[in-house]
Amino acid sequence: MANQIPNAALAEIESAVRHHVGDPSAQEILRALAAPIPLRTLQYRLKHLVSRGRLLKIGEGRSAKYRLAHIASSATGFGEEDSFIIPLSQPSASVRDYIRQAPAARRPVGYDRGFLDRYRPNVTFYLNEAERRHLAALGRPPIAQQPAGTYVRQVLSRLLVDLSWNSSRLEGNTYSLLDTRRLIEFGQEAEGHARIETQMILNHKDAIEFLVGPAESIGFNRYTILNLHALLANNLLHDPTAAGRLRHIAVGVERSTFHPLEVPQLIEECFDRILATAEAIADPFEQAFFIMVQLPYLQPFDDVNKRVSRLAANIPFIKGNLSPLSFADISRQTYTEATLGIYELNKVEFLKDVFLWAYERSAARYVAVRQSLGEPDPFRLRYRAQLREVVADFIRARTGRKEAIRHLAAWAVKRIETADRDRFIETAEAELTGLHEGNFARYQVLPSEFSAWRTIWDAKT
Repeated sequence: MANQIPNAALAEIESAVRHHVGDPSAQEILRALAAPIPLRTLQYRLKHLVSRGRLLKIGEGRSAKYRLAHIASSATGFGEEDSFIIPLSQPSASVRDYIRQAPAARRPVGYDRGFLDRYRPNVTFYLNEAERRHLAALGRPPIAQQPAGTYVRQVLSRLLVDLSWNSSRLEGNTYSLLDTRRLIEFGQEAEGHARIETQMILNHKDAIEFLVGPAESIGFNRYTILNLHALLANNLLHDPTAAGRLRHIAVGVERSTFHPLEVPQLIEECFDRILATAEAIADPFEQAFFIMVQLPYLQPFDDVNKRVSRLAANIPFIKGNLSPLSFADISRQTYTEATLGIYELNKVEFLKDVFLWAYERSAARYVAVRQSLGEPDPFRLRYRAQLREVVADFIRARTGRKEAIRHLAAWAVKRIETADRDRFIETAEAELTGLHEGNFARYQVLPSEFSAWRTIWDAKT
């Protein structure tokens, strides 16, 4: 009887094939695995996956390469159609029909610097005036003027899950929405998934928190975008030093006739031009869409370019207290085809239809989320970071009730303004008293840490 192959091992191989640029060989798959295994073992597992229709083998011997079977079965190779039908204009449909031809039938093209140079901020527009007004009406919540990031912090727990899951899903990640929530809120990894998928989702969480944390200081600048890439690419690149660094190597785009720019000096020059142009755009929706068009087209990083553009598109929404964009209900096939329309044709219509439709759905979702949450307490909002820090510290230190009262006062003297000190202590005590197994995850402590603290807290009444 044949040895049973662990499902997680098979899933890791499929994930390595999915995330490789082009069809990988056995040696390339082997290098992508988290833990080394003998080549003969890998070949046995590849044969198993091919025999069950989960992988396709292309070629024989040492030149053999592998491809996901469901990718090869579609016209363009990008997976399933949308569960929801996005209405497309005639120009968008024309782009889609062109991209759905086999690569051999499409014209090879290189990076066109003129596509960027022709854009003039606040003169050139990808979104027309009616479209920008429509998005503003949908995305602007009925709240008074507040500091940057206020609105997104009100829906942050939902956004962390929604955006992490949807953006990862568009890269082929097979985590479910429920698995993603468990990973983000409780640190619980899903069984049967490759580590690369877990890492991808956790990277999204870190990157979103980075954008929301210092909302006043983020923008379309090198600090924000390079660090955003470093967070999203953490532990995912063959060259770890490439995280947060502009590209010095040639790259290709899977199943595309587009050849990205290769000269490092020109990549850096265009990258800076994109950031300066985006920063100069006055309209937040035009800003968001501009970065979704131009950043992936340049391919400024070794990998993870589209992920950077999707999260960077949320920068003007975070800073402007607008509804965020979580890319819900967009299929990988539609998103990829629309992006290839930019790469190969420099036509924005298809991606624009996707962007408009996706933002409408996101805005409606977060209006409902915010209504369900009620109006936030301004004091708690102001001291959100300090409350999280002190409560998490007390839990990890297993601080009991009597010690908490004394330590809270000393903590507040060092960190809280005199006028707010008494109320802060009262609020922190209420947070500690109200903790239970269903709400401690927001303090980013482990279940084991919470359980150990709770035993001591309950014992000292």
